[in-house]
Amino acid sequence: MKTFHINKGFFIVVLTMVVLTYTNMVYGQLDNTQTMTKSGTTAAQFLKIGVDARATAMGNAFTAMEGDVSSIFWNAAGLANVKRLETMFVNNDWLAGVGFHYLGLALPLRGIGVLGLSVTSLTVPDDKVRTVTEPEGTGEYWGAQDLAVNLSFARKLTDKFSIGGNIKFIQQTIWHSHANTFAMDLGALFVTPFKGIRLGASLANYGGELRMTGRDQKLSVDPDLINQGNVEFVNALYETDAFPLPLIFRVGLSGELVRTKALRLSYAIDALHPNDNTEAVNTGFELAVGETFFLRGGHANLFRENAEEGLTLGGGLHYRLWGTQAILRIDYSYVDFG
Repeated sequence: MKTFHINKGFFIVVLTMVVLTYTNMVYGQLDNTQTMTKSGTTAAQFLKIGVDARATAMGNAFTAMEGDVSSIFWNAAGLANVKRLETMFVNNDWLAGVGFHYLGLALPLRGIGVLGLSVTSLTVPDDKVRTVTEPEGTGEYWGAQDLAVNLSFARKLTDKFSIGGNIKFIQQTIWHSHANTFAMDLGALFVTPFKGIRLGASLANYGGELRMTGRDQKLSVDPDLINQGNVEFVNALYETDAFPLPLIFRVGLSGELVRTKALRLSYAIDALHPNDNTEAVNTGFELAVGETFFLRGGHANLFRENAEEGLTLGGGLHYRLWGTQAILRIDYSYVDFG
């Protein structure tokens, strides 16, 4: 007969979150003031979309989880735990016909660290170009695309502490206009002596601003509509504003309630501090049976008013290909958008 030991620290965390939830509800009823969320003040919103089904099924609480190739997005320090070559491809039919695509690769370098590479793409279906004089279309089509190319590196400084970082190129395109910039991510992951509880922290999308430029901003104007005989048409440009990136700081905690050869039950909690919204908390769990079958659940954006994401569910299957060391991973997630 096997005895499963429950992590007492987990119950303290859960109790704390219940108290905070109740306090937040009471405070929300007593406070009639409107919270300033700063929503819509940043560009490149596609950088906030979770890239993998495992993490999104766990309520996006992945900052302190044991790393895999998806750590490039959540916390680059987690890449240091990758032991063999890993690749990931995500094809996601996002909202309103928008396509979200992600390709990630992690390559361990013996004695050096782990190198990572990822490409993220968000595509909008082409639509007709319509004008006031030609409302049915001019015969042209416009489209939009977002792109991020990410180079990562992570290294274990000790057997308990690892760091990692990303350098990324970001581009947004709308028809003939585009905006480019560079950014970086930084992360750290620490395994505590207390029953292997992990602590993680990451800072994502720290970099330049995005300003749209291109021939769509060009126009001809008459600088003086009153007087005749002057230069009636002068080439000009619409001056667009520059918008910052969606900077976000995450602090996370994760661990195992149960860990045997046949069964593992993990939990994760993340606290979020973005520059374009209010603070929030993500929570999640993962039940693994023989590290082959997986059930997951969680809740994203706790304590945030008018949150888009809420309850999350999912599962997965990890299968070792016959006669090889390769493991095929198939994961699925469901996210409630209200």
